[in-house]
Amino acid sequence: METTASSLPKATLAETITIATQVFGPLFAEGVIIRRPAVLKLADKLDLNRRGVDRIQELRNKYGDGPLLLPLPGRPQAVILKPEHVKRVLDETPEPFAAVTAEKHAALVHFQPRGVLISHGAARARRREFNEQVLGSDKPVHGLAARFVAVVAEEADGLLAELAGSQVLTWERFAPVWFRVVRRVVLGDGAREDEALTEQVNQLREAANWAFLHPRRKALREQFHQRLSEYLDRAEPGSLAAVIGATPTDEDIAPTDQVAHWLFAFDPAGMTTFRALALLAAHPEEAEKARAEFRKSEGTARQYLPYIRACILESLRLWPTTPVVLRETTAETQWANGLMPAHTSVVIFSGYFHRDERRLPQANQFFPELWEADRPGENWPLIPFSSGPGVCPARHLVLLVTSTMLGALISGHQVELDPPSLLDPREPLPGTLSHFSLRFRLSR
Repeated sequence: METTASSLPKATLAETITIATQVFGPLFAEGVIIRRPAVLKLADKLDLNRRGVDRIQELRNKYGDGPLLLPLPGRPQAVILKPEHVKRVLDETPEPFAAVTAEKHAALVHFQPRGVLISHGAARARRREFNEQVLGSDKPVHGLAARFVAVVAEEADGLLAELAGSQVLTWERFAPVWFRVVRRVVLGDGAREDEALTEQVNQLREAANWAFLHPRRKALREQFHQRLSEYLDRAEPGSLAAVIGATPTDEDIAPTDQVAHWLFAFDPAGMTTFRALALLAAHPEEAEKARAEFRKSEGTARQYLPYIRACILESLRLWPTTPVVLRETTAETQWANGLMPAHTSVVIFSGYFHRDERRLPQANQFFPELWEADRPGENWPLIPFSSGPGVCPARHLVLLVTSTMLGALISGHQVELDPPSLLDPREPLPGTLSHFSLRFRLSR
């Protein structure tokens, strides 16, 4: 018998409202493009993301493999419920599952209208290739790794020196240092003190949080891109800007749009580093293992720290900085249960797959061993950097910078959470963790 779209399971109106209010509503309220501190702290207190995982589990119990259609007005929506379906969607990007969606475009167009994530067809292919070349997508260690490690070490040492008096580390003290690292890595030392540039992209991201609902700040966007162009024209040695200067490009590739995305994406990387520090503070044995790895690594060996990278990946698994992965079908797609229409918005709630204890016994625990190199293929569908042709091209670079920063912070110090009870390793880890609320006490 021929299958049809009606064969696919469809949620009830009440269930759809529940999904909207308890799964996707909190994520939107927290801020998809830039986090809203007050909302994230409330979500942390109420553990809203854990509730979202519970709701998706209930739907999987009721409807089986899915995909599950949602009766929403306008464009069809479908929620992925099965790990194998996650793999299919990501492996078959961008055709027939396009990376650009109406929602994603409405948000990112505020500050990167020609970014690769909201491109399709030939333009996407060219921009993707540019990103991969500059970011060293196929290399676990970037060609400028030695320089980037030195930058992180210098800024981390400065931060630790500042903390010598109070020994209390908060996000407010960490963030300015982190963004100095980001600006130096991406644009060069000349951008180290350019906090105005970071403020510009953050203002544009705040508008992007509202997607369709906020008017575009075109004048500010033009000022921001002009500022980026000046740094790219300098092509300061030892920075990604220098790599761009040596990479064939043209106006259609839109280098400043790609760089705008890198500056945006390094913010979640900082959040992940801070949460990983919290995990190590709450797990002394793992912290000592990470500390030993960092201490015994010198020079080029410090460019690849597998255990500390595993701690970063665990932080991303437990608290994904991209909690929802979106795709849109460019044609009808056949599933075991029926036919999905073209132009359906396909939603992957990564938090559900990362925290589903029925498949992963350690789902709510800190378990860096999940990411050991000798376990290939066992982690599906854990997707801290997405997967398939749309995998994050900066994943290795991000792991390089974050692992080096995390190692530098713990190398010469014992780190304790304040209060110590914030994360109890004997209890399931919370589904939400606000990096804004974290406080650490450091002692030599």
